[in-house]
Amino acid sequence: MRTATIKRSTSETRVEVTVNLDGTGQRDIHTGIGFYDHMLEQLARHGLFDLVIRTDGDLHIDAHHTVEDTAIALGEAFRAALGDRAGITRYGHSAVPMDETLSRVALDISGRPFLVWKVAFSQSRLGEMDTELFWHVFHSFAQAAGITLHVQTHYGSNNHHIAESCFKALARALKEAVALDPRQAGSIPSTKGTLG
Repeated sequence: MRTATIKRSTSETRVEVTVNLDGTGQRDIHTGIGFYDHMLEQLARHGLFDLVIRTDGDLHIDAHHTVEDTAIALGEAFRAALGDRAGITRYGHSAVPMDETLSRVALDISGRPFLVWKVAFSQSRLGEMDTELFWHVFHSFAQAAGITLHVQTHYGSNNHHIAESCFKALARALKEAVALDPRQAGSIPSTKGTLG
């Protein structure tokens, strides 16, 4: 089983994340931000990752540190669970419709972190979460995990659907990319011989 636990402690937050890449979508997530928990639950359920997240952050200030540090720890957990990335499919892509919304994620577990973000919201908050923080989630995750990540909402008007379709598309693209390809025979899927 490809699993990892990451603990991150700063003066602003305390985060513990455990991930099992070969799970069944079991999840136990508590960040103190209801909408963020809901989005991270989508990642677990639709990626079939077992995910435990416990975050205690300075929410009396705002949600920024809690959201960002959770995403960093989550990315570090994925990176650790992947190990040397031998045998993985490496690339993943998913387009997810939610009623009037369509979002797409394409990614490469390359070791070269990068984010292209083409997502817009028409309201500033969803529940207790500022919508501007979604960029931070995807950016921090991509940086910590070492993933090249492209996220685009092609169209949509409901802000909840826009956010949720992005997380579901990320989940399904990650599930595809981390899957072990039997034809790789345990080799690293790069002509360089490394994905570091």
